[in-house]
Amino acid sequence: MSGLKPYAGISRGPFLLLPITLVASGAAAAAYAGQFSWLHTTVGMVGLVALHIAVNVFNEWSDMARTGIDLHTQRTPFSGGTGTLPSGAISTRSALLYGIGWAILGLAVGIWFITRIGWALLPIMIVGAITIVFYTDVLTKLGVGELAAGLGLGALPVVGIALVQTGNVPDPALAAAIPAFFMTFNLLLLNEFPDVEADRQGGRRHLVIRFGRPAAAKIYAVAAILTPVAIVVAVIMGYLPLLALAATLPSLVLLVKPLQWAFGNPEQPVPLPAMGANVIWNLSTNTLLAVALIVHTL
Repeated sequence: MSGLKPYAGISRGPFLLLPITLVASGAAAAAYAGQFSWLHTTVGMVGLVALHIAVNVFNEWSDMARTGIDLHTQRTPFSGGTGTLPSGAISTRSALLYGIGWAILGLAVGIWFITRIGWALLPIMIVGAITIVFYTDVLTKLGVGELAAGLGLGALPVVGIALVQTGNVPDPALAAAIPAFFMTFNLLLLNEFPDVEADRQGGRRHLVIRFGRPAAAKIYAVAAILTPVAIVVAVIMGYLPLLALAATLPSLVLLVKPLQWAFGNPEQPVPLPAMGANVIWNLSTNTLLAVALIVHTL
């Protein structure tokens, strides 16, 4: 087992709860629209988790082998890398091959779905592939890393999972994808604050570096507030059921600490409780939205 531990480390297991909640949200939205397949949901979850592992591994590999960022970060449970590669537990070459293997599995799942539902999935696959391959070494240096994360690990998985159920994208899936985008955008953004100097040395140009801590904190606050607003608007417009308002409750409870920091003194380090609340907010909102949609279909 000790030989597997480094691979589990660079896979960042706790973060793999995110794709599971996104699959649940997309599949529940499709079920609410009248279409659901256990087979497609299960295979889709395997593919999405595989791709998420690939992104995590490629990021760890690049931050060690290319830029050396992970040699200078101050690690928290939510940022700064896992420390697996700097510790020498496995080689960077082994890590790269491991990531490629997961990416190939994700690609195989995508190809299988194309044979089942046609080419409608191809645009999502192309955008996803660009996000996976170019996220760390290109997109984060172009200043669009947060947008790429919001799409590739937020909105598109919800839309894609619904698509493979129905062959099209129903309105409830689009409605569920919008808050997913904002939350994953914020998941990355808040975790960037502790690593500003290391990221700057490594050539990244994320929002905290481009606009400074106070402005980036306000961007975080705006995206956080837009998340429950998007759910409420979708309910008013009839795209989501009334019960979906339950998915706004995590925002009311868990955003208190992050927003206190964002509107208070963002020049100070982000408190660890605020970073933890940010993660739980993301996972619980997706989950409650999925539960609300499933309950409404019973």
